[in-house]
Amino acid sequence: MLALASGLIALRFLPELPPVWCVYGGLAAGLMLLIGRRYPAALFLLGICWACLQAQSALDDRLPSALDGRTLWVEGRVVGLPQSRDKSVRFELQGAHSRHVELPANLLLSWWGGPSVKSGERWRLAVTLKRPKGLLNPQGFDYQAWLLAQRIGATGSVKDGQLITSATYAWRDGVRQRLLNTDANGRAPWLAALVMGDGSGLSRDDWQLLQATGTVHLLVISGQHIGLFAGLLYGLVALLARYGPWPRRLPWLPWACGLAFAGATGYGMLAGFEVPVQRACVMLGLVLLWRLRFRHLGVWMPYLLALNAVLMVDPLASLRPGLWLSFGAVAVLIFTFGSRLGAWGWRAAWLRPQGLIALGLFPLLWILGLPISLSGPLANLVAVPWISLLVLPTALLGTFLLPVPWLGESLLWLSGGLLDVLIRGLNLLSAVFTPWLPVEVPVYVWLLTVMGVLLLLLPAGVVLRPLGWPLVLLAVFAPREQIPHGQAEVLQLDVGQGLAMVVRTRHHTLLYDAGPKIRDLDQGERVVVPVLRSLGVKALDLMLISHADSDHAGGALAVQRSIKVAQVISGDVPGLPDQLQAQPCRADEHWEWDGVRFSLWQWQEAKDSNQKSCVLQVEARGERLLLTGDIDVNAERALLKSSLAVPTQWLQAPHHGSRTSSSMVFLKALAPAAVLISRGHGNTFGHPHPLVSARYQALGMQVLDSAEQGAIQFRLGAFGSAQSVQAQRRFWRD
Repeated sequence: MLALASGLIALRFLPELPPVWCVYGGLAAGLMLLIGRRYPAALFLLGICWACLQAQSALDDRLPSALDGRTLWVEGRVVGLPQSRDKSVRFELQGAHSRHVELPANLLLSWWGGPSVKSGERWRLAVTLKRPKGLLNPQGFDYQAWLLAQRIGATGSVKDGQLITSATYAWRDGVRQRLLNTDANGRAPWLAALVMGDGSGLSRDDWQLLQATGTVHLLVISGQHIGLFAGLLYGLVALLARYGPWPRRLPWLPWACGLAFAGATGYGMLAGFEVPVQRACVMLGLVLLWRLRFRHLGVWMPYLLALNAVLMVDPLASLRPGLWLSFGAVAVLIFTFGSRLGAWGWRAAWLRPQGLIALGLFPLLWILGLPISLSGPLANLVAVPWISLLVLPTALLGTFLLPVPWLGESLLWLSGGLLDVLIRGLNLLSAVFTPWLPVEVPVYVWLLTVMGVLLLLLPAGVVLRPLGWPLVLLAVFAPREQIPHGQAEVLQLDVGQGLAMVVRTRHHTLLYDAGPKIRDLDQGERVVVPVLRSLGVKALDLMLISHADSDHAGGALAVQRSIKVAQVISGDVPGLPDQLQAQPCRADEHWEWDGVRFSLWQWQEAKDSNQKSCVLQVEARGERLLLTGDIDVNAERALLKSSLAVPTQWLQAPHHGSRTSSSMVFLKALAPAAVLISRGHGNTFGHPHPLVSARYQALGMQVLDSAEQGAIQFRLGAFGSAQSVQAQRRFWRD
């Protein structure tokens, strides 16, 4: 069983998929080994080949490159619960088809300013389609992997649409609407998330609160909810059998297992029965079967059976962090609670699990690049029993009794009040402890930390157990590579259609632009801040905002709220929020950090915000980088008369490579070896313009494009080459 699970999980780490003929050959070899009773090798081979076939099938169902960016009329049925926020609605279209071209089966669409969309409706839509694509940053969320795991073949934005067929059997939408219309002490959106798995009603601050306190798993339907509800039903039957009027002619154990599984399945259907819920039901069914018939096999056998069942049904589940965290938490509990001498008292049984889970999941959260809640163990100590024993039963009972006048709404009002008390407590806790994102370290340091965690999870009295603490503390005091004096580490982040660049010397950090903010999508908060924290940056010596356009300055406030900023400089101070307290860019200002020279320039005759861009030159040991913001050909012509008009090895493409910039005179004068372009994939501005790209190519310049290569990093002063996140091959990336 362990060999089969290892083969299925190995898919997650493949840089590319093997050819199909090779996979079928592996399946044949696995069957031959199975006949020869070479079970571990056979099952490992069968597992990895089956996973590769499923992954290839999902890749083949993605939007063809020829259709990327095209607008087509498509028809399909809305599935799941559409998520409405502000003036937009986001929904999944299943069975999508067009008259002239073949489309992926599942599309993820957004409609700005469109009408209400309900689950079960059939629509004919004019959609601009895009291949699955996501931002690629160090320690960042891999959106492209998530889309593949969801088997989403394309994303798109709706331009127009016609309703063909009204919703049929859309009872979940009706239940959700009734939930949202109840009073529930102002916590109706939270109850919708708890009961229906619909988190669209929660604000960004709500999600930040849950993340900061490590309680996201309690409010978004997951395996824990299914297990809690099944445990309540099982425990109720057990209590009735022991102390209450349970009929003696009915054996309590089969009934407890059956009712627990039936109740959990019904709850899963109410929540939409999506993949995480299906996974939880499969695992629960196997655990209950083990409890009923196969207890003599021990606890690890049903665990491995459940893991293999989930991965066999959906091998792409290994791309989701949820699979690792849910099975990791269960493994920690089995390892620490099982096969130990002596029994724990009720206090230990209540206090220890949360601490053990936090300790056991710490390496997983670290390697997955997820924030680690320092208040999580304490918050879950109260939140888990509060949700499972008080909020969840009243919320579910109230939802089922909504057709009964007053009774259902009264129960939901009570449930909302209980939830409100918990949320107020979590707010107080989050104000004291902020989430921690460990810095990137060499693999051997992480492995040593894993060893330390395993030692600490061993029973008390084991001789080597105390050695676990210094190994775990390596995460806090991990040795990091020092930037040599006279050199600078440069990182161009992948923020979509915008710009954000980090320049670090040995003891100082500068941020040039902070990424875009479009409505509630703030890349300063989502990308810039997490990357800075993963780099170990606790404060910025300077945040330089080239000009006031939102694609450059939109994320500045989020950065300033999260990280201490000593000074803010901008080329267009009046266009920035007053909270930034920015100072104007001063032409010909120079300073030096750790042997690296920095110089500013601005065109004094600039008329618009783009022309006012504050230009920064960084020079390390004779190697130069020029960051130009959004200057145009007129500003370029003026810059050529300044002291910055010298040969430059690295050039940030002015205005993302637009047609009004990167003039041939400017490029020939600077003669850069490489040009850095920061843009969004398939952006509506057409950046970079074909004429500009042709100039770069004619002059033999290396083009480093964030839309194609993700985040780009190089060492200024070392005269080396650049590295990109895209170069770290994964089979799901184009």
